[in-house]
Amino acid sequence: MWPWRAHDRLFHDTIECLVAALEARDPYTCGHSQRVADLAVDLARRVGVRGRELELVHVAAHVHDIGKIGVPDRILRKPGRLFPHERAAVERHAEIGYQILSKCPGLRAVARIVLHHHERWDGRGYPAGLAGLEIPLGARIIALADAVDAMTSDRPYRPALSWEQCWVEVTAGRATQFDPVLVDAAEQLWPQWRARFGCRTQVAVGQVGMV
Repeated sequence: MWPWRAHDRLFHDTIECLVAALEARDPYTCGHSQRVADLAVDLARRVGVRGRELELVHVAAHVHDIGKIGVPDRILRKPGRLFPHERAAVERHAEIGYQILSKCPGLRAVARIVLHHHERWDGRGYPAGLAGLEIPLGARIIALADAVDAMTSDRPYRPALSWEQCWVEVTAGRATQFDPVLVDAAEQLWPQWRARFGCRTQVAVGQVGMV
């Protein structure tokens, strides 16, 4: 259930249309977007996010991959490692998503979160190379939620990791890829997440490759 109030009905309908467009483009994103939204809301609440800011994180999580509409199928669904030019095409989805969402004045705050959801705590992410607290909090939250769901889901280029293996990767990324405060919060949520989402499991730690 979307958390918008009655007077935000048009806003709600706009988001529903965007999500429907994304799911029609790539059916995988249906379950992924919902799980990332659930994980992101849990994480946001754990670190004290409330009210409208929580609603923005929720909506941004649902549409964080909307820019993949602009990525060719042959690249998006390639069953193997991406060549550098193919990875660059996939990485453009953050900017494409921003361009789509920012056309609606009511979605500009959401658009900024989507633009930066692949930044890294150490500044080695994309598209702007922001670091630490320069990255919007909502984007930092979605970055971790997105990575967790990506690692614990089968992808064309690798099978899912187990939740134990995923946690090894998350802790390895503490204060480099991910906000350390959010990793600490995720540790408290991990048993709950594993029980709730842990039916999709894996094999060995390998190519994480989250794009």
